[in-house]
Amino acid sequence: MSESPNTGSSAEPAPAPVAEHQVPPHVLRAVPLAVVEGARVVWWAAYCLARWAMTRLVRRDDHSHEHTAALLRRCMLGLGPLYMKVGQVLGTQTGLLSPEATAEFRSFFSELPAMNERDLRRTLARGLPLPVEEAFRSFDWEPVAVGSVAQVHRAVLHDGGEVAVKVVKAGVRERLHVSAWTLGKLLATVHALVPPLRRYDLPAHFAELRPLLAGQGDMRREALRQQEVATNFRLHPFVRVPTTYDRLCGNDILVMEYVHGIRGQEPDLTGHPRPSLARRMQDAFYTMVFFHGLFHVDPHPGNVLFGPDGQIVMLDFGLVGHLTPDDRWNLGSFYYACMRGQWAVAVQRFVRTFVANPEELPAHRKPYEDELAAILRRHFEGRTSRWSTMAFFDEATRLGATCGARASTRFSLLALSLLTGEGFVSQTDPDIDLPRNARRFTDMCSPYLSEDLREKFERDIGRVTPRSMAARRGAARHLVAPTHLDRYVLPSAFPLVVARAEGARLHDLDGNTYIDLSSGYGPHMLGYAHPVVVRAVQDAVSRGAVNALANPAELRLAEAISQAFAPGSKVVFGNSGTEAVQMALRMARAYTGRQGVAKFEGHYHGFSDQGLVSSLFRHSGDAHHPRPVANSAGMHRMVVDDTLVLQYGESASLERISAHARSLACVILEPMPSALGTLDRAFLEQLRDVCARKGVLVVYDEVVTGFRVHYGGAQHLVDVRPDLTCLGKIIGGGLPCGAVAGRAGVVDIVRTSEDPFTDLEHRAFVGGTMSGNSVTAAAGAAVLGHLRAHPEIYADLDRRTDWLAGDMAAQAAALGIPFSVRALRSIFSITFDRTEPRLIRDRLAGPNFKANLALSYYMRKHGVYVPELHTMLLNAAHTDDDVQRVSEAFGLSLSEMADDGFFVA
Repeated sequence: MSESPNTGSSAEPAPAPVAEHQVPPHVLRAVPLAVVEGARVVWWAAYCLARWAMTRLVRRDDHSHEHTAALLRRCMLGLGPLYMKVGQVLGTQTGLLSPEATAEFRSFFSELPAMNERDLRRTLARGLPLPVEEAFRSFDWEPVAVGSVAQVHRAVLHDGGEVAVKVVKAGVRERLHVSAWTLGKLLATVHALVPPLRRYDLPAHFAELRPLLAGQGDMRREALRQQEVATNFRLHPFVRVPTTYDRLCGNDILVMEYVHGIRGQEPDLTGHPRPSLARRMQDAFYTMVFFHGLFHVDPHPGNVLFGPDGQIVMLDFGLVGHLTPDDRWNLGSFYYACMRGQWAVAVQRFVRTFVANPEELPAHRKPYEDELAAILRRHFEGRTSRWSTMAFFDEATRLGATCGARASTRFSLLALSLLTGEGFVSQTDPDIDLPRNARRFTDMCSPYLSEDLREKFERDIGRVTPRSMAARRGAARHLVAPTHLDRYVLPSAFPLVVARAEGARLHDLDGNTYIDLSSGYGPHMLGYAHPVVVRAVQDAVSRGAVNALANPAELRLAEAISQAFAPGSKVVFGNSGTEAVQMALRMARAYTGRQGVAKFEGHYHGFSDQGLVSSLFRHSGDAHHPRPVANSAGMHRMVVDDTLVLQYGESASLERISAHARSLACVILEPMPSALGTLDRAFLEQLRDVCARKGVLVVYDEVVTGFRVHYGGAQHLVDVRPDLTCLGKIIGGGLPCGAVAGRAGVVDIVRTSEDPFTDLEHRAFVGGTMSGNSVTAAAGAAVLGHLRAHPEIYADLDRRTDWLAGDMAAQAAALGIPFSVRALRSIFSITFDRTEPRLIRDRLAGPNFKANLALSYYMRKHGVYVPELHTMLLNAAHTDDDVQRVSEAFGLSLSEMADDGFFVA
């Protein structure tokens, strides 16, 4: 068996670009090198051109392409590391070049010249924190692999651990900077002297790429990127990234664990099927691009090893590309439109994603869009197994150039990554259908049913719910229901139409019965049609269903809520959780005299403009400093832009609050984010203290957790109280209701001063016609009274939650299925994922949405209703037997999904 260690050939980009007209510091220290490099380029270009011309005159046979490739290879070796990168890309392009020509360039993967031992010893002495003999028990002075930028040596630590020591070749860093500077000057000259090429704006394009290409010599920065990629893949079943030894790393040296494996050029030696290896590599590349936003720009065979059982070992993270959350959103939306054949939409998204200067397009917009649509259709529809990323990007780039559009840097880097990676994939499995595998990948990560799944569930579910499906079709003529029949972003292909419900059971129009795990998204804490609620509602209706007038039920409910929170707290009613949030924000602004609002990324606060900022699926900016982004069309742009978005659980958020305190009225958050099922006491305490010092109000959104996780809310579990609490769902007993509870001094800002001028200038108005109506208030007071009288309900829910969460995790683990469940006090957050997300944005980066969606329908076959891609909830009506039946349905569903190929690695 052939064996190869972890090798690599490049390093992390320099931290900052250098303007094209400036000479980098490296070049200033090595001006003679610039002269030499310029002469080298001219000499090798002339040499290659002359040799090529001679070959064309002498040879007319079929081998001329091979000789040209050999000549180019020699030229690139002479020109140095920057040009060798081109050779490595060409070494993967079996579809572009002949097999013989491609073979010439494959030598760039590992068969490159090493530096001499004297330079190696000097570099190690300068770069290691210790002498070689103190750092390592043994060190092999012969390199095990040599790349264009660095070479790799095997060593053994004093504890016996094997490591790979990656050493930057002497002089390479300077040559990279000089080569990049020289190439920039040459491109500027060509731009000035060759008018037809000006439309490509090569100098500007290269200026953006130059820091990445020239900065491939800093091993410390490469080590940081390697650690980041390793973290992203830490629980992945078939992707591995070697661990780095930070204490031994330096600017010229990277020390990492030594990995034994099969070279990327020798897939047959793995014993693993080539098609599976190729599919896994394509999936790994796509995962980096679409989900992690940190992708390998140089994934050629020299930077990949194959491990046991088809494991993919990724190496060399000097050249990496970054995609922001906005980039990934745009890229995903572009590919989604292409997969669905929505060409006009795809064109708009392509321009938004990949064109650096869209403002220069309007004069040529229509012909450009028409031709781009034709290119997309030709490549995505007509070239299936003959797909060529290079051909597609080349056509798109040429078209853009004719219309004055310049491709963005991320477009170029992504094109290079996909060009190299897909070339490698195609080498591994020449028969792979790249578009089909791409569709499989995007299908897995899409919150929509694919055609094959839709057909399957049409048979399994549609067959037993004909009346429900007919009712849905009929409703479409008169009703739009964004929460169920026409659910926003996450449409339900097979929505239930419920005829009646009681306890923990739902009965649809077709007579099917299901154990319910939605609780109506939360309000039905006691289950459906609980006797105390039914009696209270019937009595309130018989007494006139009073609204817009004070009534005893309203007073009872207000007193119950007030007593559940801090002594002396007061309550004001609304009609929903969304209204409660709107009321609280207005109260905070009126009370503080400030306008600003801060909220946390991924926390949902209803459908108001402010509440939807950076919630649901759309996030923007750096993870530690998020930017506000709309999650719906029609949101007021000024409201979005003026919202300060923070990250839950991070100290940087507290610093940002302090920095913006003079303009902030309040900070609103879910103290226990239902999307993650976590509760961070220390952070909530720190948040309260910072806001108290700065005079910023703290508003808890406990619409979901209020009276569910504890009698009162999540704040009672950590004993950290806010200034205001938003409530809804349970306090209405299953009927529409919202409320704000909090400090008397703050809530009184909505009480009349009995002076109309003072009211209009200094008081907030939050009244509603149905707020505090007697029917809703009676139902809510009955539920809270029952919960207060039966505290064992919470203990039972806690016990059942822990048991079911543990059982689900155990069943998935027994089947080897990637599954994550976070559950706390009746609230479940489940994903089919290989990661353990800490942030809500991370939870959206890589889960198998297709499996999550399908689970709902598989469970329904077994008599359990799970809301599609939504939080799962238990309530007091669920018995131990119900939970056991849910467990059995889950196990059966997982087995069926595994048999149907949902979790094939």
